[in-house]
Amino acid sequence: MANELVVRALKGNAKKINLSSRNIDKLPKAFSRLTCVLVLQLNNNCLASLPLELQCLRLTELNLGNNDFEDIPVVLKHLNSLKKLYLFGNKISSLPPDVLEGLPYLSILNLNHNKITDLPSEIQRLRNLEMISLTDNQLEAIPAEIGLLKKLTEINLTNNKLTEIPRQLYNLTQWWKLHLARNNLTDLPEGVRGLENLKRLDVAGNQLSMFPADFQFLCLEDLFFEGNTLVQLELLHSTQKMEVLSLKEHAARFVLKEVLNKLSVVFRALPLYPDLQSTLSHWHRCALCLQPFLTTWLECVQFINLRKDMGMRRSQNIPVRVLLCSYCFNKAGHSFYGVAKI
Repeated sequence: MANELVVRALKGNAKKINLSSRNIDKLPKAFSRLTCVLVLQLNNNCLASLPLELQCLRLTELNLGNNDFEDIPVVLKHLNSLKKLYLFGNKISSLPPDVLEGLPYLSILNLNHNKITDLPSEIQRLRNLEMISLTDNQLEAIPAEIGLLKKLTEINLTNNKLTEIPRQLYNLTQWWKLHLARNNLTDLPEGVRGLENLKRLDVAGNQLSMFPADFQFLCLEDLFFEGNTLVQLELLHSTQKMEVLSLKEHAARFVLKEVLNKLSVVFRALPLYPDLQSTLSHWHRCALCLQPFLTTWLECVQFINLRKDMGMRRSQNIPVRVLLCSYCFNKAGHSFYGVAKI
């Protein structure tokens, strides 16, 4: 059957071949002659390997979904014209870094319903990736390097084993959709305000107690958070005795202000001190004075209404973390209502 379709394709110079659901377990070597083919559909078959002869093709789309692959075929690293790759519904447990190196133009990668436990840091080499889907795998962590994929607009990590996500994901300012449902997340990292283009966030079925500070400034259209243990607590009274601010806190605030000024000496010198640069990357913005700071003296919970405060369709209150710096905590009379974490 496969040989007959190859012969027809050769005669007609076909650019697309559909061999899905044909019970194929092996591809003929004659495939190497299909140099005109751009789209090849091999999903819903019994394939466990691919012949090296496929490297002669100039494919832009390849569908290998619902087959018997336990490893990603090595020949894929030679298909450097690929833009769309579908490998859902197989038995794949890892992504070889060398294969990722050979896919510079890949924009869509679908690895749903596999057995993948981790992603290599080499994922950053997929510079043109726009959508990656890894639903129903066994991921326990994702690498910070995924934050280097500047063209990424959608990532689906639903139904994995994630306990946290790296803060570097917030570097992806082009994001439209972020799916994190049915994992083991207990918290979302601070800095979420950087996701200025995010339209859909799905964190349903996790273990979140509240959302990160500045969450209400996102321009979301859809938010799914059912099945979490969001806080429903009585407000606590927290007091703090007047203390002299430490030199460390004064210095940190000064440096953080200078870093925002690209003409300052501090801004130009910071790249020479990578450890300091890493420390300063974890700064927060005070909810009262809006100034940057490093040391949190008080953490409160503020309830935000989705319709009133975020312009969404439904009216529902969600808990959002509010951070206060030591300056405001001392200056405002040392009395706030919330959950103290000094």
